Amino acid sequence: MRIAIGVDSHKETLTASAVDELGRQLDAREFQNDVAGHKLAFEWIGSLGLERVVGIECSGSYGAAFSWFLMARGEDVREVPPALSWRERKRRPSAGKSDPVDAVAIAQVTAREQHLPIPKREGLLVDIRLLNTHREQLIRTRTQLANRCHRDLLILKPGYQTFVKSLRSKKNVRQAMGLVDGDPGVRAELTRTRLETILGLDEQIYQVAKKIESKLEQTGTSLTEIKGVGPFVAATILGTVGDISRIRSKAAFASFAGTAPLPASSGMRHRHRMNRGGNRQLNRALHVIAKTQSRTVPEAKEYITRKMQEGRSYKEALRCLQRQLSNVIYRTLIEDARRTAAAA
Repeated sequence: MRIAIGVDSHKETLTASAVDELGRQLDAREFQNDVAGHKLAFEWIGSLGLERVVGIECSGSYGAAFSWFLMARGEDVREVPPALSWRERKRRPSAGKSDPVDAVAIAQVTAREQHLPIPKREGLLVDIRLLNTHREQLIRTRTQLANRCHRDLLILKPGYQTFVKSLRSKKNVRQAMGLVDGDPGVRAELTRTRLETILGLDEQIYQVAKKIESKLEQTGTSLTEIKGVGPFVAATILGTVGDISRIRSKAAFASFAGTAPLPASSGMRHRHRMNRGGNRQLNRALHVIAKTQSRTVPEAKEYITRKMQEGRSYKEALRCLQRQLSNVIYRTLIEDARRTAAAA
């Protein structure tokens, strides 16, 4: 008899439930989400039977370490998307919502679904995501400091902006430091400290950018061959999407990216509205590509013009272009994955 174990993972605990092939609960336990708890959970799983599969929700975050722990010991581990376990719980609304109920739902999904993905260990794509997120955080911090320095410099040196156009370049930052050099006031001292911090952040941003470019080369991605896709847009796409095999179709990818328009018709009026769902980072990356292509690529320009002649606004036409570009990105990711698999 094949047994399915569902694990609902949280920061401090792992709630596990075992069900048979018909989805009937056999046993349930709760373990600490630490090394000792992982060992106890592994012993419990081993006592359930030889033919078993373990489904883990949040296997990329709170359940990641436990997933790797089990896979290193030969267990058949699968990732259960939260959407599937949510649908499973909806079948039994009277059961309410709790960790044991969630674990049963995860186990039942694991028992029923035959093509759940295998959790991925940290690799190139995770590295790219982490580096890209770190770079964006550094840029936000730099922007906040630059804005504060701008306000202080307007007080310390009224009209300074006629000499220093902005605080975006290292040259301009050093010029701004020269304006307050020797000023003993507290505001000037804090401004000098912030400007020095900005120079340090510029160096960090540069180094992280070089690492991202190096990681992208290692992936062999062809995303950067698409007009409007620079290294950091490509990093956002790869880091956000991860394993493209988890997304079953172009339509599913468009839904994930928030580029699939939603019906908003009423009466005789037939229209679609913008999809505000999906992953907003991926949606922003597609928006950047669409904006770039609408200015530089003749085919994209013609597409935008044609949509506007059909009565759409520029923003609506741009969203249509984003939808088409999501298909292009999806095909490119699939082709890259197939080429990588063939090379391996």
